Amino acid sequence: MGNKVSPIGFRLGTVYTWTSRWFANGSRYKDLVVEDAKIRKAILKKLKPAGVSRVEIDRSINKITVTVFVSRPGVVIGRGGQGTEDLKKFVSGLILKGKEKDATKLEVKVEAIKEPVLDAYLVAVNIADQLARRMPAKRIMKQAVEKTMAAGAKGVKIRLGGRIGGAEIARVEKESAGVIPLSTIREKIDFVAYPAYTKSGYIGVKVWICRQ
Repeated sequence: MGNKVSPIGFRLGTVYTWTSRWFANGSRYKDLVVEDAKIRKAILKKLKPAGVSRVEIDRSINKITVTVFVSRPGVVIGRGGQGTEDLKKFVSGLILKGKEKDATKLEVKVEAIKEPVLDAYLVAVNIADQLARRMPAKRIMKQAVEKTMAAGAKGVKIRLGGRIGGAEIARVEKESAGVIPLSTIREKIDFVAYPAYTKSGYIGVKVWICRQ
């Protein structure tokens, strides 16, 4: 079971909660799903230097709360909180237009991630960036595993798949340490699959991290 489904989806409702929390009927549902995806994609692109891990969206009757989790909050907040105001205006421009937008109050929060090396998404992004710069894959994975374990993780596993190092034939490389009990629902396992775009082609990066 653990190797066939997403560790995050497998634990929804017990260990993890949904990143979009709202209810809608009819055509409004599909509009809000598209809007959430648009907001996330835009924020991840705009705030990439700040190390964005995830974006959570809460919607009530007349209020939208967007919470951005970053490893470097100072980059987002800026001097005197000006960055937060700019981000709020940016997100406001992505929300559906019309009467509903006029009656909706928008709130943007920025939350700091204390240990970036224990966040699977940030680890995968770091690995993908280094692969794009043609650094040795084995060394990248080994360093990432060592840093994550040193930060207090119970276990970590990294898997790369594709034309690693510009090889003619695609292959899979793995590096792991500690324990990753994928079938134990109560274990807090973070997982992400992220693409690395290299000159030789697409390399898939998968990271599993079992936290304490």
